[in-house]
Amino acid sequence: MPGKTFNNKVILLDTSHPALEQGLTDAGFHCDYFFDLSIVRLKQIISNYSGIIVRSRFHIDRELLSLAKNLAFVGRVGAGMEGIDVEYAESIGVRCFNAPEGNRNAVGEHATGMLLGLMNRVLIADAEVRNGIWKREENRGLELEGKTVGIIGYGNTGGAFARKLSGFDCQVLAYDKYKSGFSDEYATEASMEEIFMDADILSLHIPLTEETNYLVDNKYLNKFNKDILLINTSRGRIVKTVDLVDALNAGKVIGAALDVLEYEKLSFESLQDDELPGPYKALILSDKVILSPHVAGWTHESKLKLAEVILGKILSEFKPPA
Repeated sequence: MPGKTFNNKVILLDTSHPALEQGLTDAGFHCDYFFDLSIVRLKQIISNYSGIIVRSRFHIDRELLSLAKNLAFVGRVGAGMEGIDVEYAESIGVRCFNAPEGNRNAVGEHATGMLLGLMNRVLIADAEVRNGIWKREENRGLELEGKTVGIIGYGNTGGAFARKLSGFDCQVLAYDKYKSGFSDEYATEASMEEIFMDADILSLHIPLTEETNYLVDNKYLNKFNKDILLINTSRGRIVKTVDLVDALNAGKVIGAALDVLEYEKLSFESLQDDELPGPYKALILSDKVILSPHVAGWTHESKLKLAEVILGKILSEFKPPA
């Protein structure tokens, strides 16, 4: 790392499981966390650190990386890397780590739970019974058995979701643009054309990139031969909400389970402050939609797993100077 001084200082920009900070400390790193740190102050002190640990509180962009003169690594306690300019970081010799292995099981379970809740009208029936309304025929559900589930992206979370589905006697087709020959006991590799033709259910497990931004729009949805159920536990902006609402109204999408929304802030911990637009309001009023606040990978168990994965990746390549 020419021109850089690797020291034992790591700045934690978000809270994480205590095991991460403890593990770094035990390995000889000095960890700092400032709960009220502003971006202005971060830019002033970032050159003091050789490591950054972040979830999504700050965007680790080119400007910030350029100021981090001694930076050796960035560890993201999560899966998606859209909040980090990975290409630029790697061009200046900064290693970037993420931990999709840490929350893949949680996402797989959450996607399965949302799908079952949607197919069996659980939230609707619960609200009705709590209000003294007893409707049985209206709440007749659908079964997963015999259905075809299309998974887009067969990485950590796509594979985990397929494993969860293995006991439901449904067919699982998986498409991954960047892989081939990945059929296994849980899913069969398929083309997008096969998924468009056969899928009853579509589940998204892909990162947000320029290529996937608004991938799921009217044109995409209308390629499906059947009316479908949609699950999105990846990133909100992969689905164009206004087009999803149109598809829900038209019956092309008969139900949607959304853990993520295009109206989220970068932190993924709240909605944008702007007045929320009509398509979002349509989602929250629809009885065809189940929503959760970007928590598919957010379990007590995954919090520890994410910390352990990131810690292991950092320590496999970096050690504080003696």
